[in-house]
Amino acid sequence: MKNKPLQWVEIESEALTHNLHEFRRLIGKHRLLLATVKANAYGHGMEEVSLIAVRAGADWLGVHSLEEGIRLRKAGLDCPILVMGYVPLDELGKTVEHSLRLTVYNLITVRRLAELSLPPGERVRLHVKVETGTHRQGLRVEDILPFIKEANTYPNLMVEGLSSHFANIEDTTNHSYAQYQIETFRRICENLEKEGIKIPNKHISCTAAAILFPETYFDMVRVGIGMYGLWPSKETYLSCLLQNREPVRLKPVLSWKTRIAQVKRIPQGAYVGYGCTYRTTRETLLAVLPVGYYDGYSRAFSNVSHVLIRGQRAPVRGRVAMDFFMVDVTDIPGVEVEDEGVLLGKDGEESITADDLASFGGTINYEIVTRINPQVPRIIL
Repeated sequence: MKNKPLQWVEIESEALTHNLHEFRRLIGKHRLLLATVKANAYGHGMEEVSLIAVRAGADWLGVHSLEEGIRLRKAGLDCPILVMGYVPLDELGKTVEHSLRLTVYNLITVRRLAELSLPPGERVRLHVKVETGTHRQGLRVEDILPFIKEANTYPNLMVEGLSSHFANIEDTTNHSYAQYQIETFRRICENLEKEGIKIPNKHISCTAAAILFPETYFDMVRVGIGMYGLWPSKETYLSCLLQNREPVRLKPVLSWKTRIAQVKRIPQGAYVGYGCTYRTTRETLLAVLPVGYYDGYSRAFSNVSHVLIRGQRAPVRGRVAMDFFMVDVTDIPGVEVEDEGVLLGKDGEESITADDLASFGGTINYEIVTRINPQVPRIIL
């Protein structure tokens, strides 16, 4: 790559397309597929990923905030966009201006929307979030019917969707709580049908649910971490095997790379980095990398992680600082300034995955990719 930046993220469009096709194969052609691109597309670059996802067959896009939805409209995306987070009351007019769907669970939001002036024949499309056991956003079961009945009295509003979210489908192989949530959601849908309320777009399925429980598909499936080629958890993968299901074939989409800023030889017994947390046991060749925790490379990786340089592993030495960290390249021949370092991804036969970094940092793969600084350039391959 010519004119490489100091550090960059590479996005494999073929891998993203492949992953979305895998989920389309699972859910079938007659259901809607929502590509979740909130949090800068899980760190992959929201505008870039959204354009690829729509070309790959995603019907809808899911964002967290009003600001994210507006960014996608400004990027030229005209597909349905669902805002899944909270929109402040004084910003509701912008959702109409940019034709965004809204997740709602407060009557004050509904009433404020009802006061907005819309062009003749247009309506704000609402997705009512119901509480099935996560106890985050959502309406209690006993409040759902009166909520929807009131929303339906306003001529400029339309209850288009009903949604919920799982609390414990990814972190366990015991899915009794997830089954309880599925049954609760199904019962809510049936009760609304009995009241003569038909909602065309019911959705509760996430990546793990899409892989493990076809009964969660309803009218639309929201795919998040899986579209980026990452499994929600090891437990999800194990549950898939225990159910004798063929695992979806996921391809990681993201690689994170940088260039070496300096190569320097230091003596045996020298301390490396802040806090003197590492001391060399031999004469050592260090490579200095211009990446730090500001960029999303966690301080927790200090003295435990590796970087791939010339197809070999270079262990991190000393603490990861705000803008720099060091690796030991003593055993890698020919390392030079501006050689490429792979922080996350493949180099030859070696690879460092988001799950590897998550294990080093005591966290999950979601956090690893979403914390990569949005200012780091995303380059589509």
